[in-house]
Amino acid sequence: MRVLGIETTCDETAAAVVRLRPEGGGEILADEVMSQIAAHAAYGGVVPEIAARAHVETIDHLVARALKTAKLRIGDLDGIAAAAGPGLIGGVLVGLMTGKGLALAGGKPFLAVNHLEAHALTARLTDNVPFPYLMLLASGGHTQILAVRGVGDYDRLGTTMDDAIGEAFDKTAKLLGLPQPGGPAVEESAKNGDPTRFALPRPLIGRPNADFSLSGLKTATRLAAQSVAPLRPADIADLCASFQAAIVDVIEDRMRVGLKLFRERAGAPQAVVIAGGVAANGAIRDALARFCTQSGLKLVAPPQRLCTDNGAMIAWAGLERLRLGLRDNLAVPARPRWPLDPKVDRSLNGKA
Repeated sequence: MRVLGIETTCDETAAAVVRLRPEGGGEILADEVMSQIAAHAAYGGVVPEIAARAHVETIDHLVARALKTAKLRIGDLDGIAAAAGPGLIGGVLVGLMTGKGLALAGGKPFLAVNHLEAHALTARLTDNVPFPYLMLLASGGHTQILAVRGVGDYDRLGTTMDDAIGEAFDKTAKLLGLPQPGGPAVEESAKNGDPTRFALPRPLIGRPNADFSLSGLKTATRLAAQSVAPLRPADIADLCASFQAAIVDVIEDRMRVGLKLFRERAGAPQAVVIAGGVAANGAIRDALARFCTQSGLKLVAPPQRLCTDNGAMIAWAGLERLRLGLRDNLAVPARPRWPLDPKVDRSLNGKA
């Protein structure tokens, strides 16, 4: 079973081909990604119209390259998957319409994939992790702790009440004059800093729910920066280290609560999984490794290239749905908001 996946929800244009291994995991036959970081750098963040235009200019070439690398034609595929949301609506439409067009022309099943579900299922592509598992999904736009029970079966145990973790990293980087994307820049600067110099808050630690709130931490970081202005390189490094240490402490605490809620609602998890762009952060990975050692659980962290947005995760999510007999008609809409857990209260976090 071989599926083409298309991803255009934000600032990466991607196309990939994945096949199902006989033992149940996946194999990536081709994985093409074109990043737009340079195009948005001057604006300090992603500009939706620039992103959509770049997707239009790139997607056909990437699909052709992916098929060539995989040594396949459209007729050789078993299905075509495209991210239908959540994300920037202009970009989502580019990938969704491309996928629909290819499916129609090739007479292939079409699969409209939830971008968040693709992140959630990546560990099954790389490590064939059995259900259920506890997952931290952390990116520039989303921060959620989830019980992953099965394909299409998710229980959101906690989410952010304001900023996502990746968003907080980006805004902190901008505050300190570091380049975008902010996550890697803050992490790199933190390596040379003192994480104890600035006493930053750990929001919501000790609360019985698994939610996050990071706007107060961001404000505290800004006030700390103002207190030592003008900033020297050593000040910036210490601020980054202190900020990152606070984030790590919050994640460990929130995951402990998430694990407790998981056991109450879904039994014993088979593993702990981290996914999303923030999963590339080494300090956060180390913290989750400690948490898993203390909890007696296995940590599954996909390779860093599969933590950021990519076509392979879309292809795999489509493949997971296809082998269950699921498919979508060509009238399926683009969805800028699309929660994994449909019963959640959207007012808590409208980003999903």
